[in-house]
Amino acid sequence: MRTLIILGPTGSGKTGVSIKIAKTLNGEIISADSRAIYKGMDIGTAKPTIEEQQGIPHHGLDLVTPGERFTVADWKQYAEETIDDIKARGKVPIIVGGTGLYIDALIYDYHFKGPTGAKIGDFEQKTCSDRNQIKGDYLVVGVKTTPETLQARLNKRIEQMFNPDLYNETRKLVQKYGWDNGAMKSNIYEYVWKYLQGELTLEEAKKKAFYKDWHLAKRQMTWFKRNPDIIWLELEMIYSYVIEKYNN
Repeated sequence: MRTLIILGPTGSGKTGVSIKIAKTLNGEIISADSRAIYKGMDIGTAKPTIEEQQGIPHHGLDLVTPGERFTVADWKQYAEETIDDIKARGKVPIIVGGTGLYIDALIYDYHFKGPTGAKIGDFEQKTCSDRNQIKGDYLVVGVKTTPETLQARLNKRIEQMFNPDLYNETRKLVQKYGWDNGAMKSNIYEYVWKYLQGELTLEEAKKKAFYKDWHLAKRQMTWFKRNPDIIWLELEMIYSYVIEKYNN
């Protein structure tokens, strides 16, 4: 059973198309998003809600608490074990996300020194880091988009995110984990919290949150562009392409 990978920058529409594909192929989704691993960080990381998941099993969400150590090697091991489990039940594993190092570690079978592996960005601990050949049976599809389209999608998502539910989520996270937690500051909660404290206006907070996501998206695309094995398709073309590949 071939493992499908759908990747792209944050906000590009990966979640929606992957769920549609999973419903058709009897698939299950494994998140490859380094922000979605944290428990309690739901709205601020754009984690798919139960309603949005539409009954499709999602793996790789809520794996650790904010601040708890979780490495690329940890994710790779988790993903491999989950893929094997999904295949053993006769279903299609679908990896979905924008964390390029997670995905590269899996499909190119990176190995890491030490018992716990490397954190994201800690390249010196990798012992294998080439993209010469995929080490397994993967179909890797990327969401092709324009900067203008992606910016519009990100702006719309930010507008939807900033609501009382996000404010309550931020307060609970700060109360439980504190403000010096690195996971908190790596997400948009920083700007939400400053808005709640009166340090930013609502529009200033939204603008800063947008640019944080936009800069993340640009870094993700820079990473993905170095990968020669990605099949780039516009969002509207991905479903039909994947279904045809799996039916032939």
